[in-house]
Amino acid sequence: MLDLNEIRGKIDGIDQKIVELFEERMAVCKEVAQFKIDTGKPVLDREREKQKIAALRGAAHSEFNARSVEELFTQIMAMSRKMQYQLLSEHGIGPKIPFEAVDGLKTRDVRVVFQGVDGAYSQAAMKQYFGETVESYHVPAFFEAMKEVQEGRADYAVLPIENSSAGMVADVYDLLMEYDNAIVGECYLKVEHALLGLPGASMEDVKTVYSHPQGLMQCAHYLDGHRDWKRISLANTALSAQKVVKDQDKTQAAIASELAGKIHGLVPLDHKINDNKENTTRFIIVAAKKIYTKEAKKVSICFEIAHESGSLYNTLSHMIFNNLNMTKIESRPIPKRNWEYRFYVDFEGNLSDPAVQNALVGLDQETGMLKILGNY
Repeated sequence: MLDLNEIRGKIDGIDQKIVELFEERMAVCKEVAQFKIDTGKPVLDREREKQKIAALRGAAHSEFNARSVEELFTQIMAMSRKMQYQLLSEHGIGPKIPFEAVDGLKTRDVRVVFQGVDGAYSQAAMKQYFGETVESYHVPAFFEAMKEVQEGRADYAVLPIENSSAGMVADVYDLLMEYDNAIVGECYLKVEHALLGLPGASMEDVKTVYSHPQGLMQCAHYLDGHRDWKRISLANTALSAQKVVKDQDKTQAAIASELAGKIHGLVPLDHKINDNKENTTRFIIVAAKKIYTKEAKKVSICFEIAHESGSLYNTLSHMIFNNLNMTKIESRPIPKRNWEYRFYVDFEGNLSDPAVQNALVGLDQETGMLKILGNY
């Protein structure tokens, strides 16, 4: 019978040799990195790597070993590139980060725009972040808020980006790519929907309910208990309240905040009707200036990658290697490129951190497009 300890001893000896050879290989790779720094050649040479992998596969003696060798050396080459990117970063070679560090955001004597009408949750989030007395105005659409900031009519815009129940606000993600504004802050607002009706109306009168699509989604179980009610989506919750007031029809109701009801003269027919009582919406604060505070702890980026096996894993490995904690990932279709996607990622860190800078060098080199959306 084979002795397990003896077998493990053999494996330990082989592993030690692998470590020694790996370190020898990485030392040679440093010489390659220095050559590329001196000549300006890119770190990643996909064709060379493909040829090398094919040759190494051919040296294996079974198909299982060939596939394993391919996976092993794919990772070894990836680690070699990460070491080279680190050296590039140390030499100041890499993407120029177009962000300026500041001591703090200016929140007094500023003009803020939000999407919707008076009473919208975005207005409540704005007041929570900037204070009750902030100068503000509203526009009908998300893209108009982004345009107001880009063209300098507003210092900041407040936009919803995700909800704990309904998920991402896709249009806002797309606008972060379309406009060159930066995320400079965020805030979280607890959402408490009410069923609002005209004074004198009752639950028995209701036949039609208006709200934002996410408002309807967030109250789906409640609405399922009233299947005779027609559900109609509008641009936002406060606009839904406004419509009920305008039409003066007791059969209509709106799902919105009680603040919206108070502003527009509606009364609550029912309170806290959202399915998730801890329902929360995350709002982002965007500005035209690319700035971040020295205490910023979250980085948001967007990138596009090749539509091939392993490309997302290899991209995210730059965060793993630099010990960065990814907190969120979303994907959106790339316009006019069927079945191709861009990815939005949040991770913990500050643009002044060496680990963040190293990761960004690698991401810049190995993605088709990389955009830093903000550090806040």
